[in-house]
Amino acid sequence: MPVIERVRNDYDQRLKVELLLGGLRPGTEHPLPAAQRQQIIGHWHAVHRLTGQPFRFERAMPDGFIYDTEPASRAVVAVSKLSPDATFAFFRAIQSAFYVEQRNVTQASVLSELAVHVGLEAQAFLDAFESQVARDITQSHFQKARQLGVHGFPTLIGQQGDSYARISSGYCSFEELNPKIWQWSDA
Repeated sequence: MPVIERVRNDYDQRLKVELLLGGLRPGTEHPLPAAQRQQIIGHWHAVHRLTGQPFRFERAMPDGFIYDTEPASRAVVAVSKLSPDATFAFFRAIQSAFYVEQRNVTQASVLSELAVHVGLEAQAFLDAFESQVARDITQSHFQKARQLGVHGFPTLIGQQGDSYARISSGYCSFEELNPKIWQWSDA
């Protein structure tokens, strides 16, 4: 089970857990150079070793692929507006589609199919996805992540009132994360 799901399950009654989309590579307009592609796949191998999360490495991000994370982020925003309870399931579906199934999650048609799989109507999703509201909210997510100093993913930020604190940055197991959450929540 991914760590964020464990946090949501174990802290369901104490904490509200939301996604703040940081936009790893938003607005990218050019295909990845081969060296950068290999570097990214190297990071994926490290994530796989650390987490056990599935990846399919062969033929990942083919030549000519433009790695723009804005559409997938905007799709999560659209789903969160249409069906908040489906947000995390949709986020997982995007990750699986991209990292395991090697689907192009920069394409609205792929994102729409994933939205249908989590129970949304395709046209309602596409309307929300293409809306200026979703675009603006997505940009506000990116801006807030930058303001909070988020430079790596995943990052867990705790909020109490108007105060924010970085609980963790980068992957850590639930066993490592749990005491950090307790320390933050008791502060």
